[in-house]
Amino acid sequence: MTDERPPVTEDDLHAYVDGFLDEDRRREVEAWLKDHPKEAADVAAWQAQAADLKAAFSPYARLDEADNAMVHPAPSPTTNTPWRKAAILAASLVLFLSGAAVGIYADRTLGYSISVETASALESLPAQSKSAFLIYASEKRHPVEVGADQQEHLVTWLGKRLDYKLVAPDLRSQGYSLVGGRLVPVNGKAGAMLMYENAAGQRLTMLLGKNPENAETSFRFESAGPLETFYWIDGSIGYAVTGELGRAELQAIAEECYRQFES
Repeated sequence: MTDERPPVTEDDLHAYVDGFLDEDRRREVEAWLKDHPKEAADVAAWQAQAADLKAAFSPYARLDEADNAMVHPAPSPTTNTPWRKAAILAASLVLFLSGAAVGIYADRTLGYSISVETASALESLPAQSKSAFLIYASEKRHPVEVGADQQEHLVTWLGKRLDYKLVAPDLRSQGYSLVGGRLVPVNGKAGAMLMYENAAGQRLTMLLGKNPENAETSFRFESAGPLETFYWIDGSIGYAVTGELGRAELQAIAEECYRQFES
C-alpha cells in the first residue's frame, strides 16, 4: 500500500520545534524522526537552543492581563505601546534564533499565522533588497537621489510616497553614517531605499516596501554568496537590510533599525 502521508520537510521540522503543527502532523513527524536519527539529533539540538533562548529572553516577554490583546490581536490593531513592541521584539528574537542553525525561521510570531498575501510580500523582500544593493551600492557618483545633507526632505518625500512616517535610523553607534536615499519600486508600488556607509567605505542598504495588510513577522535572513539580508514585516511596511557583512554584525544593525522604526 502506498504511503499517502506528505513527506517531512525541513519546514515541518522547524514547525515541530516551534509547536506550530497540528496533532496529527506532529505524530507523523515524531514517527518519522524515529527512523531518521540524524534529523532527530538536529531537532533535539534546536529544541535545546530554543529553550535556552526562551529562558534568556523571558524577562522581556512576560504578559499580564492588560497585554492579552498582543497574543490575540484584533484584525486591525491601532496601538503599539513601548512595552508591547519590546515583547514582540523579544518573542521575534526567540523564533529567529531558534532556527539559526539552518537559516529558516517560523512564519508566525507569538503563534498566529500570516496571510498568503503577506507571506508573498515577505518572501519577495530579500531578492528585491539584494537587487537594490547590487545596483546602487557600487555607484560612485550617484548612489542616491537625495543626500544625507537633505535628510529632512528625504524622509518627508519618501514617507509621503509610502504613506508612512519614515525615519532614517541613526546607525552611528554601529559605525555607519547615512549616505542618503532614493525612491525605488517594491512589489510594483512606491518603495524607499536608504543607504549607509562606514569609515572604510563599506555600504549597506535598507529597503522599505508596502505590505498588503497589517501583520508582524519574526526576523529572517537570506544569504546569497557574500550578501546577507535580514528582513521582516511590521504593520503596513516590510523592511530588509542588505550588506556584505558578517551575519552577526548585520543582525545587530537590523535590530537597531527595528528599535528606531518602532520608537
